[in-house]
Amino acid sequence: MSDDLVKSAIDFLPEGVIFIDKDFRITFINKVAELLTGYSKNDVLNKYCRDVFNPDYCNICPITYILKQKKNVYDVETEILTADKNAIPVLLNASLFFDENNEPVGGLLTFRKRDADNNNIYNITSSHYFYGLIGKSRKMREIFNFIKDVSETDIPILIQGESGTGKELIADAIYQLSKRRNKRFVKLNCAVIPQTLVGSELFGHRKGAFTDAICDRIGRFEFADKGTIFLDEINELSLNTQAQLLRIIEEGTFERIGESETRKIDVRIIAATNTKLEDEVAKGNFREDLFYRLNVAIIDVPPLRERREDIPILINYFINKFSVKYKKNIKGIDSNVLDLLLEWKYSGNVRELENIIEFSIVRSKTETISFLSLPEWLKKNINNTETNSKFDISSSYLIELLNKHKWNKTKVAEILGIDRSTLWRKLKSIGL
Repeated sequence: MSDDLVKSAIDFLPEGVIFIDKDFRITFINKVAELLTGYSKNDVLNKYCRDVFNPDYCNICPITYILKQKKNVYDVETEILTADKNAIPVLLNASLFFDENNEPVGGLLTFRKRDADNNNIYNITSSHYFYGLIGKSRKMREIFNFIKDVSETDIPILIQGESGTGKELIADAIYQLSKRRNKRFVKLNCAVIPQTLVGSELFGHRKGAFTDAICDRIGRFEFADKGTIFLDEINELSLNTQAQLLRIIEEGTFERIGESETRKIDVRIIAATNTKLEDEVAKGNFREDLFYRLNVAIIDVPPLRERREDIPILINYFINKFSVKYKKNIKGIDSNVLDLLLEWKYSGNVRELENIIEFSIVRSKTETISFLSLPEWLKKNINNTETNSKFDISSSYLIELLNKHKWNKTKVAEILGIDRSTLWRKLKSIGL
């Protein structure tokens, strides 16, 4: 495997990873390390590690310690200086690389953020994080295992699931694990290309084939030869384009638009749809023969409401992600708000949850995401659903609401979705 592919795979790890050379200069930093520290690759490459991150024990550098003690470093509690000069607590691991003469040529540092109790703020183990996908539910673990089984094959893959469930992430994971991972990975959302141009986009065209065809052009399939192509929202393809796609799957051949020359390609196809293709076949919108060609390996991605046990670790992941992005010191989420989010319907699935947490991080004025931090549309909908009846707002939140609205009880009752007399009884019960 090439160095570039190794580094690409390391970007999917749930920990920060930094490579340094024998002179202690940074040669690589993965995406999680960028996220945690606020530095980009361009900020740190070829700079001395201690000049960038300034660990509090830099006088006893972990790499120097390894050289002297001949022992790797595991879960050392320390701090790293972020781009905005804030010290974040981390658990750090370090090990050395050696050449054929057993001489050290560089080192590897991995780290993860910890809270005051030394817990990993991600709360994600390797079994919960899979090539960008996060989940510990039985359904997600089954998907992880299925991806491993089918990735090394060349069979077409069909990914079905609602919008926001992570279909593209699954396609990415399949590609990363496939034997074609060092070849091109071409993506196309079939829903955003006008139907009059889809054929040209996929298969290419010859100069003069239509009004705007001012030169010869190769299509996405030809560009992806020997590699992988991902067709998102494949149900949006016209029946004519579906016929051309079927021919590629069956024969590996096609013609550019306006050209009679038959071309041969070798492409692995991954398709995705937010509808059930079987239903589209019954409606006459999708070719039955193409459906059965794509039906070899189907991954049905469950909506978030069917894997609620994944919500807490997704929340923790997004809290960490956006706390770093917006330079906030958010340590968690109030238990009452967590209960609300566990019960929410998530028509937009994981993408909707991510948006909720991002908004709440931006709005939060404390170290904990509270009810007040949630998007207004969510609070209003919560107040109009049965979920609200399960929400027993804490005294601290009630006081926070009252202070924010200058003890306007009518306004606070309206926000909470209760009448004023109910609020009065609540205040009386807590001595207010």
